Amino acid sequence: MKGIDIARLCHVSTSTLKHYEEWGLVPEVPRSNNGYREYSNIHAAYFQCIVKMNIGFGMKFVREVMPMLQNGETIQVLWRINEAQTVLQKERRQAEQVVEMLEVEEVEWFERSRKKKAYYTIGEVAEIAGIAPSAIRHWEKEELITPIRHDESGYRLYSPEDVRRVLIIRTVSRAAWSLDIVREVLSETENQHIKRAKEMALQSLKYIDQKLIARMKAFKALTELLDLITNESDIWNEEPRGYMDKLF
Repeated sequence: MKGIDIARLCHVSTSTLKHYEEWGLVPEVPRSNNGYREYSNIHAAYFQCIVKMNIGFGMKFVREVMPMLQNGETIQVLWRINEAQTVLQKERRQAEQVVEMLEVEEVEWFERSRKKKAYYTIGEVAEIAGIAPSAIRHWEKEELITPIRHDESGYRLYSPEDVRRVLIIRTVSRAAWSLDIVREVLSETENQHIKRAKEMALQSLKYIDQKLIARMKAFKALTELLDLITNESDIWNEEPRGYMDKLF
């Protein structure tokens, strides 16, 4: 196959294909006597898988797993994908929590939270939001949140309102919006403009759902690639067996 044929098949440029080759994402491409690349059906399957997985998982993930496939690390790749899916599901649940939170009036939510705890440590807030403490510190430097400090220890202390802000910042940020947009959302929620904040949180949910669809399409391309590159003795080609089958 010619490079232009694969480029058309994958809806990318031939220069993009060359970049993927240079990054070692596909097996080495042989050349004809006149120096032209000679792509096989397997190369085409690799490129299709790369393009689809890039949409669903991102190029960083693709650059990690494609060399693993070439090394025959099929099971390891499948588990990495499973981990990524678990993270995506967790992100959606967290976004759903923000949407549910915005269903409640601000004062009511604040009062309900205070009954649970007056202040939280940065570790507790990070656990609630499912993020790293470093992200919270970064948002503090950007003046998106301003926790108080304990008089004696100097540790940060976060009120339920601070926790609420962190949840909103996290959700809006994951939808790839700028910090200016984050500030706008926070300002509107503080001014009781809950409707717009909820709309943006719902957009975040839609973004996550679209990513899930893209990943489902990537799975199809990955399955087709694995069917081509694995041999009959490979575990990928084994028929799945239930636990009870092993008892007989």
